Amino acid sequence: MDIIAIPLGLILFFLALVFLWQSGRQRRSAGLPGGRVIYTDTSQWGAVEEALYHPLLELTGKPDYLIEQSKGKRGHTVIPVEVKSGRTPDAPYDGHIFQLAAYCALVEREYGVRPPYGIIRYEKRTFAVDYTEELEDALLDLLVEMRSTGRKRNVDRSHDQAVRCRGCGYREECEQAL
Repeated sequence: MDIIAIPLGLILFFLALVFLWQSGRQRRSAGLPGGRVIYTDTSQWGAVEEALYHPLLELTGKPDYLIEQSKGKRGHTVIPVEVKSGRTPDAPYDGHIFQLAAYCALVEREYGVRPPYGIIRYEKRTFAVDYTEELEDALLDLLVEMRSTGRKRNVDRSHDQAVRCRGCGYREECEQAL
């Protein structure tokens, strides 16, 4: 055995450990659970994926990340992760919870596996939200309510923040834009 091969092997092994530790640290700081990233809606990780679609619910969405976790002999699960900017609340906002519930429904339709939970990542805190039957029922009720009201042309603005108006997709049509 070559005398140089042993130290080189040790150096490569040490570098592999450092890279493994660093990748785990980056994953934790991003709020991502362990597992393999199988979908991303951020251009930082490569090409942006197509939206997920549930024809029966007439629901479309693009979660920021989908993480596939192996459960050994029991198969796998897919966890949706939504990353939010802005201030970190004490508890996730209801709208964010329903958005995550919609992603859970889309994951179940697309991958044939029901996520046990999803993750909402704010700048300073991460929340795991259980995808319970109660949350799913509340989501379905909300979708029915939204469809029954139709598309109202004169919906009152629900905020006083100009920055939210600038980022709104309906700004050009809104008569109450700030």
